[in-house]
Amino acid sequence: MATKNPTTEGKILLVDDDPGLLRLLSIRIRAEGYEVEAVESAHKALATLNRFSPDLVVTDLRMDKMDGIGLLKELQTRSPGLRVVIITAHGTIPDAVAATQSGAFGFLTKPIDKDELMQTVEKALRVSGSFEVEEGWASDIITRNQAMKEILNQAKMVAVTDARVLINGESGTGKELLARAIHQASPRSDKAFVAINCSAMAENLLESELFGHEKGAFTGATRSHKGLFQAAEGGTLLLDEIGDMPMRLQVKLLRVLQEQQVRPVGSTDAIDVDVRVISATHRDLQELMGEGRFREDLYYRLNVVNIKIPTLDERREDIPLLVAHFLQVIAREAGQERKVYAPEAVEMLVTAEWPGNIRQLYNVVRQNVALSRSPVISAELVQQSLGEHAGKLLSFSDARDEFTRNYLSQILQITMGNVSQAARLAKRNRTDFYKLLARHDLNPDQFKTR
Repeated sequence: MATKNPTTEGKILLVDDDPGLLRLLSIRIRAEGYEVEAVESAHKALATLNRFSPDLVVTDLRMDKMDGIGLLKELQTRSPGLRVVIITAHGTIPDAVAATQSGAFGFLTKPIDKDELMQTVEKALRVSGSFEVEEGWASDIITRNQAMKEILNQAKMVAVTDARVLINGESGTGKELLARAIHQASPRSDKAFVAINCSAMAENLLESELFGHEKGAFTGATRSHKGLFQAAEGGTLLLDEIGDMPMRLQVKLLRVLQEQQVRPVGSTDAIDVDVRVISATHRDLQELMGEGRFREDLYYRLNVVNIKIPTLDERREDIPLLVAHFLQVIAREAGQERKVYAPEAVEMLVTAEWPGNIRQLYNVVRQNVALSRSPVISAELVQQSLGEHAGKLLSFSDARDEFTRNYLSQILQITMGNVSQAARLAKRNRTDFYKLLARHDLNPDQFKTR
């Protein structure tokens, strides 16, 4: 019997013009703890969409006025990434296969087996690409991860203040996106948001970019130049990769933060500035302080509120959401039809390693879209893109199989291959235990002493 993964939550929309089947499916799925909305037509399903916000749609193929294929296409437009499972009779399997190639997650054949139904539902929800985005201020940050939601709540609270924020996170985790979101939610949102990468420039150039310079201040300074502090007047300045700022400039930055004034290179005059400073880094600033490479007084000036962004590996449930979003963005930019990933390809993306985090994921999706000759991106193409990073994390089913095999092996070692005794220890009947051994390719004779 299928059992619901306790970590899985989901809202399921059922669509079928057969009231009896609709009622039966509703009972079966609700019994597993899922929230269910059942409607008898595609038009009712579309009307329900915004109110119910399903994570999965299970729809009959043959229906009056709008069939399952029509509903699938409409859902792809209205809710990109939302998974759809097609119900079909045996005689229409070719149509269901065609629907799968058009982006449906899969199909179920009538009469519907309960275990197959729940396995399909659970699998579809694990790779679901449906999502809700924050309104306005954080609309570019897509997540269902609880840690990220708490970070957004914290960011929204601090945004209404002028408190300086230090954002920690690995490269590619979205530090600048979060800084922009804080700016958008702040009273300074109608002013400029300016960002600079402190590791991307030579020291002298970085100094000039930040604080400005006077004409003739150095060779090549043919005219006066306003720095980014002045450019961000009234708004927000993001100092990205602050941990890479040279010590001499750290001293000058500290003075600016203390005095709320900048002195352009080559000038003796101070200029008042009103700028909120947000800093970001992938480095451990406390470790750098211990090494004498980052000023302690500057650290405490910048680190009024500290926010740490999790890696993509720590928020894997967001991968299908991000993938669906990237596919939509890429299609819109190219003026082309949106491609979709095959379910197996999505699972591969979810279980891969992502040392480059969201930036790496985006690059893989863009590459897959460019190289896929089919509207459905295959698992084979994803495998090629991921290379050594593919499949390092086991899927749930593979992890369960590995655990079961190891467990059975340990019991057989303890009992020295005695199946009856091993079955009693496992609290399984002897017949079922033999089936488990066969399924996991284990021979009891291998564990018997000679």
